[in-house]
Amino acid sequence: MSMASTTTGLPDRYRPLDQLGPDEVTPTGIIQSWRAKDRVLNRDVAIRVHIPAGPAAHAWITRALTAGGLATPALAMVYDASEGSVGRPGDDGADEQVDVSAAYVVNEWIDGETLADRLRSGPMPEREVRLVLRRLAEGVAEAHRVGLAVGGLSLENVVLRPNGLVGLRAVPAAAGTIDGDIAALGALLDACLSGVGPGARPMSGPSDLVALARRARSTEPGQRLSSVAAMAALLAERPRTGPTQSITPSRSGEGDGGRRRRPRDRRGDAEAPVRLEPGALPPVPPVRPVPQPLSAAVLGVDTVSAGTVGPVAGGAPGAPDQDNPFGVLDADDPGADDEYGDYPAEPDADGEDADAARRHRLFVVGLPLLAVAVVIALAWWFGSSVLSVADSVDGGIEGSTPPPVSAPATGEETPEAAAPGPVAPGPAATIAAAEVFDPFGDGEPENDGSVPLSYDGDPATGWSTLTYRGSPAFGNLKPGVGVVYDLGSVQQLAGVALDSPSTGATVEVRTSESAGATLEDFAVAADGTLGESAELAFDEPVTARYVLVWLTGLVDVPNGFSAQVDEVEVRTAG
Repeated sequence: MSMASTTTGLPDRYRPLDQLGPDEVTPTGIIQSWRAKDRVLNRDVAIRVHIPAGPAAHAWITRALTAGGLATPALAMVYDASEGSVGRPGDDGADEQVDVSAAYVVNEWIDGETLADRLRSGPMPEREVRLVLRRLAEGVAEAHRVGLAVGGLSLENVVLRPNGLVGLRAVPAAAGTIDGDIAALGALLDACLSGVGPGARPMSGPSDLVALARRARSTEPGQRLSSVAAMAALLAERPRTGPTQSITPSRSGEGDGGRRRRPRDRRGDAEAPVRLEPGALPPVPPVRPVPQPLSAAVLGVDTVSAGTVGPVAGGAPGAPDQDNPFGVLDADDPGADDEYGDYPAEPDADGEDADAARRHRLFVVGLPLLAVAVVIALAWWFGSSVLSVADSVDGGIEGSTPPPVSAPATGEETPEAAAPGPVAPGPAATIAAAEVFDPFGDGEPENDGSVPLSYDGDPATGWSTLTYRGSPAFGNLKPGVGVVYDLGSVQQLAGVALDSPSTGATVEVRTSESAGATLEDFAVAADGTLGESAELAFDEPVTARYVLVWLTGLVDVPNGFSAQVDEVEVRTAG
């Protein structure tokens, strides 16, 4: 069935191409949707015809004219809305047609993949869910702001544009309510988290998104969302959560890091856990005995042989006593602890275990003592050598004369005396072209058309970023955005001067000799903050053709955060 044979009385400027889906039956009549060609402007459009005309159709046209005043990329633009007539077969079924009154709305035609087709392969990733639903909710919230309920929020009408934006076809629907729009957005969020068709699964994902979908569809007065604008704000603010630690059971016989635990006792008896009374501190483990005391000459102090100190009678095993607070025992004493300080050592038949135990004790006790000895030796050397030399240089030795300082033969300053400073600026470089640099963006234009205003010589005009919500760090969506200025040729540069009303916004100046596609292709030459007149001078001349003014932080403005650059001047090296 072609549109030409069924739509008479409609403007001749629209040439029908094909019908979109079956007729939509509504309580007020039937709606037919067509794709057509606008002969005057040579563009595709979507035409919807409401049969019959009447009070319901008049209300639909009024809503369409209200939608035509909206300017949001999330909703299809309304080009035209009026009444006409269409031809329908007569009651007797003959070929003769009867003209009946009808209303029609002409919409922007949106190319892209429908949300229904996208979700047949499975749920969306979290970031894509937040982006698609936020942009759609922002458009619906704009309609609600002027009192217009959109309606028609279905998977088949939501289109993912090739440039990364999202659009809603058939604006407005024949009927709709604000509460219905909220519930429909909740159903769309549910579908994005669960998928449709064979790839569908129970709704799962981040807890805030699952809760948001349930609140949007809730019928409880205290649970339901108050507005679509609130939903858009919640989708724009990504929750900040710390990293979670996964707990996995360790294999039998393994401790931290997967290392196999050694037996607590060579006899095979497991040591029973020690239960402490509330508020009691655990016992201090005894210091391992030294088999042979270190020489006093090494330590530089008097030492006491560990073998001369014995345990106090009646002392509890493993507990320190007053005369021997560190619990040092003689290595030959039968009460000396073994490796874990719980049992007296037992002689082995071949003596190998005893030798290993002695070597272990020597390592545990001797290594810290050796470190102390090294520190003492270094301190003595430092005091006797370095400090004495310093005293002689400062004239601390009576009768000594400081050595003369030789001056350079040429009379010039030494390199240490010449402190580096900013490069002397020369004349301003000519900017041949400029464009927005947004490698971390999602395809949405960043006021690209106003970039030339940032170097037109008029400080009253400039380029600004979009307005972001939730955070001055670009809404936590990306690390920054900027403008690349092409100087036409490689030159020696000294710095960049920036005029901006966004006092406090942070910026980096990056440079490159060739055009770059990623942020890493541009080297940082200077950084600072924007102001009425900010001079970002380079520490040394930089050879470059492309200068990137990269904004890294925004400032507070009405309804969010943004930054503006009124004038950019690239200074050559003098």
